[in-house]
Amino acid sequence: MGAIMKKAQTAKKPETIISLKDITKKFPLEMGGEQQVLFDITFDVHAGEFVAVMGPSGSGKSTCMNIIGALDTPSGGTYELYGRNITGLSPDELAVIRNEYIGFVFQQFNLLSKRTVLDNVMLPLMYRGLPMSERVRRAREMLRRVGLEKFESYLPTQLSGGMKQRVAIARALAGDPKLILADEPTGALDSKMGNEILKFLKELNKTQGITIVMITHEFEIARYANRLIHIYDGHITYDGPVPNTEAALIKSESKGRKK
Repeated sequence: MGAIMKKAQTAKKPETIISLKDITKKFPLEMGGEQQVLFDITFDVHAGEFVAVMGPSGSGKSTCMNIIGALDTPSGGTYELYGRNITGLSPDELAVIRNEYIGFVFQQFNLLSKRTVLDNVMLPLMYRGLPMSERVRRAREMLRRVGLEKFESYLPTQLSGGMKQRVAIARALAGDPKLILADEPTGALDSKMGNEILKFLKELNKTQGITIVMITHEFEIARYANRLIHIYDGHITYDGPVPNTEAALIKSESKGRKK
């Protein structure tokens, strides 16, 4: 029994990918003064998690996403990514961080309409300065992984919405990131295509151990994750396993209104 306890105590903890501590965000107002949209946001995300950050429109979840994705900087608090404090980095330094460590999947796909599918997937690798042969090899491998290897010469305008999102996922995977940040990844898709994309993200998380943070305002989408962080009026009002019903989140919003 003692040996079992000792083994459990010395078991390696999952790597901390994201660590937000007391994050605040304020925006200046045109008429003077400031508006605070995030209040003391604190949470960690560990390697292999699939986390949904959920909240209604205006809750602050998109601002939180921009900070996690190094697209914006907090007004206060500390953000560590892979153990490195990136809170005070310059815009150019943050651009390097984004390219090397984070794979993005956006609601509107953000594909270049006049470039082929292969070119779109290769794009982040070009910014890394990889030789063309390596870019092509990686891009083709990612397209094979998402089931679109036969469409590399197509333009995005020739693809369905679900296929465009798979191209976006292949592009996110091309840089071999440990973290994928998915911002409303099914927002531009019908329910059938949306469910296929969510199942695919869940499979990536389960079989390849890729950490996924997904931003959404819909509980049915959040249910694909294993953990849910609910934000209301800039405060975290729930952080835990995805509940069976949305009732727990409605209660958490009520608590948030009282703050």
